[in-house]
Amino acid sequence: MSAPAPPGAGGSVRAGVLGPLSLVVDGENRTPSAPKPRQLLAFLLLNANRAVRASDCITELWGSHPPKTAMSTLQTYVLYIRQILRSPPADHSRTLVTRNQGYQFALDPRASDRLRFEALAARGREASAAGAPERATRLFADALAVWRGPVLADVTSGALSSPHIVELEEARTSVLQWRVEADLRLGRHRELLDELRTLAAAHPTHENIHAQYMLALHRSDRRDEALGVFRRLHSRLGDSFGIQPVPRLRRLYEAIDADDPVLSAPPATLSPRAVFLQ
Repeated sequence: MSAPAPPGAGGSVRAGVLGPLSLVVDGENRTPSAPKPRQLLAFLLLNANRAVRASDCITELWGSHPPKTAMSTLQTYVLYIRQILRSPPADHSRTLVTRNQGYQFALDPRASDRLRFEALAARGREASAAGAPERATRLFADALAVWRGPVLADVTSGALSSPHIVELEEARTSVLQWRVEADLRLGRHRELLDELRTLAAAHPTHENIHAQYMLALHRSDRRDEALGVFRRLHSRLGDSFGIQPVPRLRRLYEAIDADDPVLSAPPATLSPRAVFLQ
């Protein structure tokens, strides 16, 4: 669990990892340009408000074969980042603190795009669980709007940051699906068709996205196209992985094929999860 940022720490420091690396201090871009300091800063920001051991920083920067000077070089990079934070007009060097034989980049949660994204997504899930799809879709859309591109698109990732990056990209896809689900509950199936077509093409074997696309097509009186989406996915999964769609997706296909009235229930009372996620 992330530790809270120290009071006053990072108040005029904003940092971003959901896209190109970004460090803005008192309104000025101070993102390092040298590769290794950038990589270290990115690793610390991925773990914002959590202590990161110096040994983990070394592994991230140099892998399993660090140079003999790794510790002193790491300390030099940390000093360099602190100098960036200390530059006029104010001293924000306390944003990067030494803690538990390691380092912690302390940020106000509002100053980190990752932390803002996660907070908005959590609020969206709460709204969805409370039966407030209109509020949920707004919060999910706000969470997605925080993103500026692929995670750390301009930074070399090491062995320890790579899982964080994969996890964040997967979280982005999940929030997108939750937003689509909320929109489906609000009866916005026709408005979603172009977006879902694009998503299905970008994720050709993603069963949940295809299920949402099928439901939106069916509710838009395009039943044959919905069935075709399933058949193409079925063939693709078989050809690529030798597997069949999961049972819940097959149940959705059968319900669409039979024109089951349950699929025509009032959108606000029927979530697509009731059909294909149980």
